[in-house]
Amino acid sequence: MSKFTLRRALCAAILLPAAALSQAAPAQAPLNVGFVYVSPIGDLGWTTQHDIARKQMEKNLAGKVTTKFVENVPEGADAERVIRDLVQQGSKLVFTTSFGYMNPTLKVAKQFPNVKFVHVTGYKTAPNVANTNARFYEGRYLAGVLAGKMSKSNVAGYVAAFPIPEVLQGINAFTIGMRSVNPKAQVKIVWVNSWFDPGKERDATLTLLGQGADVVTHHTDSTAVVQAAQEKGKYAIAYHSDMSKFGPKSQLAAVTHHWGDYYTKQAKMVLDGTWKTSSTWGGIKDGMVKLEGISAAVPADVRKLVQEREKAMVAGTLNPFTGPIKDNAGKVRLATGTLDDAGLNKMDYFVEGVQGKVGK
Repeated sequence: MSKFTLRRALCAAILLPAAALSQAAPAQAPLNVGFVYVSPIGDLGWTTQHDIARKQMEKNLAGKVTTKFVENVPEGADAERVIRDLVQQGSKLVFTTSFGYMNPTLKVAKQFPNVKFVHVTGYKTAPNVANTNARFYEGRYLAGVLAGKMSKSNVAGYVAAFPIPEVLQGINAFTIGMRSVNPKAQVKIVWVNSWFDPGKERDATLTLLGQGADVVTHHTDSTAVVQAAQEKGKYAIAYHSDMSKFGPKSQLAAVTHHWGDYYTKQAKMVLDGTWKTSSTWGGIKDGMVKLEGISAAVPADVRKLVQEREKAMVAGTLNPFTGPIKDNAGKVRLATGTLDDAGLNKMDYFVEGVQGKVGK
């Protein structure tokens, strides 16, 4: 073999691995995922739970996703701007985490058909928009059973954000649960017309305690209700997150929400190219809702009762909204059977035992 031929053979042997590498499939770039939050991450409630889920998704899909978020975004025009900005910054999957983001999400999604969107707590979808929600009312029913057993005044107070079906489901399920063990129980409501306003939430709690409530709960985002109950020596049922460190003596339990597995699944489907629009409504059985942080002050027999009700709910033998259901004006809303999802999502009334009117 000539020196020239040998040299060519050696060069080919050296270059072959490089050529083979150049023909290998390029590594998949990480999926950019955006999140829009309605309140600060430090609310230690609703948004905190979503941010925990974001971090869980990052851990589950390490190296495959990158995330960014914008917190404290008002519902409306600001939300539309923020959602659009996230897309323009490269997000290919965007989670919008408040009811009032529904229409802004749909509007931006129409402009960016190749981007996937998931709206939380809404009811509308599109070819590139999925929605999800948790059956919060299941945890609320269990919390009501607990409150009914622990209340001495037979009065519970409920600090509520807006009179939308999701909130009304919670109020009504809590009341039904409470009255299932304490038929004399009454639930009083104060609307604060805000998801996150600690000052208003505190004032509303003090008003309810002044009206005789010895157990309070809330469908708002901060720890103010639990803290006010702690100061006044009353009980509280926390919402969204376990808030026991803010009310070690007041918190009886917490109805909590868990989004991490769902977020991971949605991102994985985008990465795999299998994502499709869908509607998901998961409850206790699915691990999306839990009653946790139960206080040592709760007697063993009460704890056992709540656990039995939870098992029945998971087994499908207990549904909080089983007829007959009357509203607080005496009108029969469901004579027999159980209220279906369509009925739940149209709920616009209070059940027996709730004082006041729904309002607008």
